[in-house]
Amino acid sequence: MGEAGVPPPRTRDSLVTDSNEPKPLSPATIAIHGGTPHRDTDSPVVRPLFQSVNFIQEIGSAEGLRYPRYGNSPNAQVVQERMAALEGAEAAVLLSSGMGAIACALIALLRPGDHLICSATVYGGVTALLTKEFPTLGIDVTFIDPFETRVWRRRLRKTTRAIFVETPVNPTCRVLDLRPVSLLTKEQGIALVVDSTFASPINLRPIEHGADVVVHSATKYLNGHHEGLGGVVCGTSSYVEEVRQKMMLWGQAPDPFAAWLLERGLKTLDVRVARHNENAMAVAKWCSEQDGIRRVHYAGLPDHPDHAVAASQMSGFGGMMAIELPGAAAAERFLSKLRIFRHAPSLGGVDSLVSEPRFTSHAHLSRDARAKAGIPDGFLRLSIGIESAKDLIRDIEQALH
Repeated sequence: MGEAGVPPPRTRDSLVTDSNEPKPLSPATIAIHGGTPHRDTDSPVVRPLFQSVNFIQEIGSAEGLRYPRYGNSPNAQVVQERMAALEGAEAAVLLSSGMGAIACALIALLRPGDHLICSATVYGGVTALLTKEFPTLGIDVTFIDPFETRVWRRRLRKTTRAIFVETPVNPTCRVLDLRPVSLLTKEQGIALVVDSTFASPINLRPIEHGADVVVHSATKYLNGHHEGLGGVVCGTSSYVEEVRQKMMLWGQAPDPFAAWLLERGLKTLDVRVARHNENAMAVAKWCSEQDGIRRVHYAGLPDHPDHAVAASQMSGFGGMMAIELPGAAAAERFLSKLRIFRHAPSLGGVDSLVSEPRFTSHAHLSRDARAKAGIPDGFLRLSIGIESAKDLIRDIEQALH
């Protein structure tokens, strides 16, 4: 696909040892120090918030023009460099929301008359964007079952320019094998765009598995505290610059305070995700042994259909899981009895949340269509936080019984 291709390994975030050869930093260190220049004596350890729209410009030159809508505020810049380092990309751009990131990422790749292949198992907002808005832009979209691997090639057209997938999938927690898809996109010279929100770069780095573009809703794990909106697009420098131009024109730049909150959240990303992984595994194992729960969806369980794929390409199984209770009434009774889990639609923060997709991301589908998508009545999505796993299990237990 040319300019949106896989970038070379980054060397910016490295540690020079006595041998003078740079050693790559681990994600845990990059999440705290990536993109941060060396500071002079007496400078603050915590980067200050530059809550300003305007910055003094040099006279007689357009160079160095700084304006938050351009995506180059001091707080946004450090987050962008840090996210590029975490994903192993050449560059990254921060936007005001996850949907803004996806929209600008795809519009930067596609033109009127182009064709996009999209996984049928994506966030409901993305489905609405592609079915309602993209046709008005002259962009044709085909949705396919991503787990029927042979169908990708059959749906290719001469005008196909990109494939968009989400893994792990919201809310079913399926995990897509990126390898066969990336081999196809490389062969055809088209872009593979991966929404990796559920995983975070701690558990999955799609570029290492052949992706060209990675997008995140930074509102979720990257921020981690349910307090700030944001989105991120990672890829080659030339492609990210195209996304930035779209962001400027469509007004999707983030506020400096949102960028500051995101940088603060990133510093604890590694330790938070490790606890999410640990807690979710414990809760999923316990739930799988309960008679009152019909089914547990968690890739860390050996009986999950994508367990082998997840184990091969992810560093951890994540903090997202789902359970199926015997019908809508049982789900409502369960939700009304929970004490620690909060009934709220987002995910990826330190607080454990539970949501019912039939009233949130998939409210636009009929009951039969939801069931066909693997989301029957009684399906509940759990975002496992970093509280005590024992307390979370006790809360589920008392709500069940």
